[in-house]
Amino acid sequence: MRQRQVINMNNFPITIFKLSNGLRCVHCLRRGEVEYCGVAVNAGSRDELTPDRFGLAHFVEHTIFKGTTHRRSWHIINRMEAVGGELNAYTTKEETYVYSTFPRGNLRRAAELIADLVKRSAFPRAEIDRERDVVADEINTYSDIPSDGIYDDFEDMIFAGSALGHNILGTVESLAGFTTDVCREYLDRFYTPGQMVFFYSGPTRPAQVEKIVAEYFGSLSLPDVERDRKQPDVVSRFDNVKEISSHQSHVVMGARIGGLFAPDRYAMALLTNILGGPGMNSLLNVELRERRGLVYTIDASASHLTDTGLFTVYFGCDHDDASRCRRLVANTIDRIAQGAINERRLSQAKRQYAGQLVIASANAEQTALSQGRSMLYFDTAAPLSVTLDRIAAVTTDEITAAAQRLTELSVLTLR
Repeated sequence: MRQRQVINMNNFPITIFKLSNGLRCVHCLRRGEVEYCGVAVNAGSRDELTPDRFGLAHFVEHTIFKGTTHRRSWHIINRMEAVGGELNAYTTKEETYVYSTFPRGNLRRAAELIADLVKRSAFPRAEIDRERDVVADEINTYSDIPSDGIYDDFEDMIFAGSALGHNILGTVESLAGFTTDVCREYLDRFYTPGQMVFFYSGPTRPAQVEKIVAEYFGSLSLPDVERDRKQPDVVSRFDNVKEISSHQSHVVMGARIGGLFAPDRYAMALLTNILGGPGMNSLLNVELRERRGLVYTIDASASHLTDTGLFTVYFGCDHDDASRCRRLVANTIDRIAQGAINERRLSQAKRQYAGQLVIASANAEQTALSQGRSMLYFDTAAPLSVTLDRIAAVTTDEITAAAQRLTELSVLTLR
């Protein structure tokens, strides 16, 4: 095993080590009475390449809790809850996370449980049948909420023809084909040491964490397989309307942007925060809500995948106001694309965004999850200081250039 101290993140020392089987591990020494640990897996819904497998990554994430060769589902549920802890998991387009939050002193219990799920999930048939009904209800419930479902519809269009386009939950039809063997094959294919990262945050010293991880994960020896991720083709700009008999119009406006490794990633993040971040003083909130009362909420977001990204603006409004709101969004972006953000305004925006990031870093759970993702793709931890430096270095020209990439937005309206 190789171990080295790499950085100091907000006075929290970071240690990275790697097991002999290829499993990378990131350790954040953080004082307190709460610990976090888990695995980040480089597998998500974009690895489901055929319609009959849509939703499989999410379904496997659900059903690994339903029994192993060593435990029944009831024992899995109670293992961490018995000490006041939690066991959680979620799936994204590219990753799956299985992790636990627990009181100090229970790391061995948590690590052993998560290793058991990863290595020995049995996917009992009766449990799979029950969970299939649960996920089907989740799909139907999700489709009843236009403000959520519209994002999936929009991604289907902007990533048309690629594995990124479909809903993470899959379809009721695809669920019918998920058997014990199908789930086990997926787990063995993607939950391999070279495609996983173990992350930890808490007061336990690195040497002890390393010993525990090696004990429970060191025997995992599944080989890595070549994955078939293809960058989505660029589609033509669209302006689509779907009638859903809603009492208001739900609108998403968006465009493809660069991915995790794009040189303008930080400029785009800062621009997104200026336009529609959580602050009430975001430009779009001021223009559409505060000054005109046209929307209850409006926000902008930028998501970055490994080889592409997506910028979106969402708002809900009265049907008669949809066109006006769209114009206001476009005009706000156009002004920035023409150089409306000067040095003084940019400095204010940087200070605000940096403050938000510092506050967010106090969330130890999210920080631990972020460290896992950073290790997956960058093979190192992501200290807040580096992010703040990158944000501080963004220029007005870079903000203008980023806005210019957003002047032709595709639009989807549900009404």
